Amino acid sequence: MDEGRWIELADGVFARRYAELDLTVGLVLGANACLVVDTRGDAVQGAELAAAVRAVTPLPWSVVLTHAHFDHCFGTSAFTPCPVWAHEGCRAELLAHGQDARAEWAARYADEGRPDIARRIATSEIVPPDHLVSREQELTVGGRRVRLAHFGPAHTGHDLVVRVPDAGVLFVGDLVENGPEGTFTAESFGPDAAVGGWPAALAGILAAEPAVVVPGHGDPVTPDFVAAQREPLVVLGGLCAAVAAGEVAVDQAVARSPYPADVTRAALSRT
Repeated sequence: MDEGRWIELADGVFARRYAELDLTVGLVLGANACLVVDTRGDAVQGAELAAAVRAVTPLPWSVVLTHAHFDHCFGTSAFTPCPVWAHEGCRAELLAHGQDARAEWAARYADEGRPDIARRIATSEIVPPDHLVSREQELTVGGRRVRLAHFGPAHTGHDLVVRVPDAGVLFVGDLVENGPEGTFTAESFGPDAAVGGWPAALAGILAAEPAVVVPGHGDPVTPDFVAAQREPLVVLGGLCAAVAAGEVAVDQAVARSPYPADVTRAALSRT
């Protein structure tokens, strides 16, 4: 995959794909303004994205963050000053734990022998969002309606989806992942994941009846892909609940799970 590739999803609605972490971000154009969906993982990456947006449009921008994980929001300083929208929990997470996450990821990249990225992460400014959403919010982006919605705890406690109704496009962050195997990894179930709530969040995505769903990682997908990801999550959520209630042993849950053992154990550790 080429580094930095725009995909036009509908009139004035784009996804941009990156080789690094297989990341996907978004851009929505209105008549006299635009909206950037997620800002990448450090200030340099954010600046590259900002330049790529400027190659498409000179319109003033706002930013919306799908969640507080570093790869989706540590590039925000390249866009400010501007309105930065997110769920209220995203702001709380960045204020409480953003510096720890920055240090953790800088150390991880350094350990992987990638000191340049480690240095960029370590020196990137963490920008808390200043326009907050609790459940739903409708924006007008240059005369175009865009709806922000939170479907409850899932990948994090503050996932936000970005719906462009007139285009049938829904940006969903890491609620959906389209990886090489089309499924989740152990890292999908991080410390702030809520496995039991994830199927309901995917049901919310499907209820919006989008034509195109844009995951936080991987190429855009159809609603059928989302429905197929929801089914094993329902099973996994049930197993997590059974282990938490003492009805099923961990090893039994791993054996019954539709996911690989490492993914299942990561999810079980969040119950």
